[in-house]
Amino acid sequence: MHELRRWLLATVLTTLFALIAEPVAAADEPKASDASAHILQAEMALQRQDYLEAAVEYRKAAELSKSAEVARKATMVAFSYRFDEEALKAAKRWAKLEPDSDEARIYLAQCYFRGGDLRNARKSFKRLVEKGEEPAGRRLLSLVRYLSEEDEPEKADKLMRSLAKPYKDSPLAHYAAAVLALEAGDTEHAKQRALRSSELDPENIKPKLLYARSMLIEGDTERAIEYTARIIGDDPDPDPDARMELAIMYMMSGRDDDALSQVNQVLLEQSGRTDALRLMAIINFRQEFLDAAWDDFEDLLATGQYRMDALYYLGRIADYREDFDQAILLYREVRYGMNAPAAQRRAGALLAFEKDDLDAAVEVLDEFAQSSPSHAVDMLIAKAQLYASAEQYEQSLELYDRAVEFRPEQEGIALSRAELLLRMGRLDDALDAYTAAAGKWPDSALSLNALGYTLADRTERYAEAEVLIRKALELDPDSPAIIDSMGWVLFKLGRHTEALTELRRAYAGFDDPEVAAHLVEVLLALDREEDALELLESATEKTPDSPLLDDVRNRLFPDTP
Repeated sequence: MHELRRWLLATVLTTLFALIAEPVAAADEPKASDASAHILQAEMALQRQDYLEAAVEYRKAAELSKSAEVARKATMVAFSYRFDEEALKAAKRWAKLEPDSDEARIYLAQCYFRGGDLRNARKSFKRLVEKGEEPAGRRLLSLVRYLSEEDEPEKADKLMRSLAKPYKDSPLAHYAAAVLALEAGDTEHAKQRALRSSELDPENIKPKLLYARSMLIEGDTERAIEYTARIIGDDPDPDPDARMELAIMYMMSGRDDDALSQVNQVLLEQSGRTDALRLMAIINFRQEFLDAAWDDFEDLLATGQYRMDALYYLGRIADYREDFDQAILLYREVRYGMNAPAAQRRAGALLAFEKDDLDAAVEVLDEFAQSSPSHAVDMLIAKAQLYASAEQYEQSLELYDRAVEFRPEQEGIALSRAELLLRMGRLDDALDAYTAAAGKWPDSALSLNALGYTLADRTERYAEAEVLIRKALELDPDSPAIIDSMGWVLFKLGRHTEALTELRRAYAGFDDPEVAAHLVEVLLALDREEDALELLESATEKTPDSPLLDDVRNRLFPDTP
């Protein structure tokens, strides 16, 4: 899927010739040339990064063509760029044209799942589980990866429980259900399923280790460690997987030395075990033993295993050492895996702000978007952020507008666009955008607070702002950012003593220059000039480059150096 765009470009002419070669359609039937025209429109849309139009045009081509390959492409384009409605339409067409294709059925099932249609997702996945000679439990276990990748753990858990229900005597079915229950945070159900899996297959260590991981996630760290250590101690020839699990538990509980001891034991027993080498490298990195971590990750890179992890961490080490040229080269090599988007964004940031080459930074992000469609919209947003940081606001806004069109359901993008409008000095437009977000996500503390704070900070609509911020605080009572907003609106309302209480509470939870700047203003309003200046000096020492603190100093203490 990472090579999707290259594959599409390489095969488009072949597809066009195939379409043109189809039999001539009757007058009332769609013509193959109509499908080919939509394919060309799709390719042109991809060239200008209009991903949604590309998905729509490919879907239209699939509806007009009798070619399963065209429907497959349409599905993969829409699925990769995460345009779920278009993907579902294309997948239905593909499954209709190629009803015996497992690949078509998997995509159709995942499209149903993404859209929240668990009933049809279950029907489609059920057909896959029941098909073929492979045991159903093993097929269920293979579905875990598909469902985990969708980042919808509660839906995945619900679906797997339903799919596994007929297989009460399958240890693998119980284990698959346990894995997804744990990902959904239902540790009790995960433990029950893991125990049942172990009862049905006592020789399999994986359910036991999952049971221990469940205890760890519940917060019962010592019991989890003791349980796993007992598995190792009771076995005259302990499974290295158990030692690896114990090492991870030690690491998660902050006992890195104990974790390294277990990893070293694994490497003594199995010197070529690359997952142990990887874990040792990560532990050394966590402990800031950068020379040792560098050597470990280079050794890991030489094995050819966990290549993307090794490149990413080598890039981070070079970054920490301020060897930015090497860091950029290493980050750019991280082309897939969970660290790839962060690596590409960091490469772009280094090019833009350490090497002063914004055009090269944008090119890096564009190249990654082309090779990895599933991250294309993320890279669009990353470009918007780069342009905003470089104060090229019009270019940034154009990209945010497109991102909102592509992802209308994502609150964070809408709020980032509103914040950009604020930075551009377009207060009325920003307020309209924040108001629209608060209307679209009325139970979101994030949107309510963003609108409330902007009203308090940039207008005199203080009473309205207080109502919004109080509602946000009800939804998220421990958020330092919202507590800060409450303190700030109370200050604007002239309730200085109440404001001081809230702002101190916010500052205790979030040592941030903006909160400090608010506190300084409140202390000065209460005639506590000495305390205000002392706080300003302390905050400036922590964050010497803060424009907010500079502004407060210039306005309120113009005579201080």
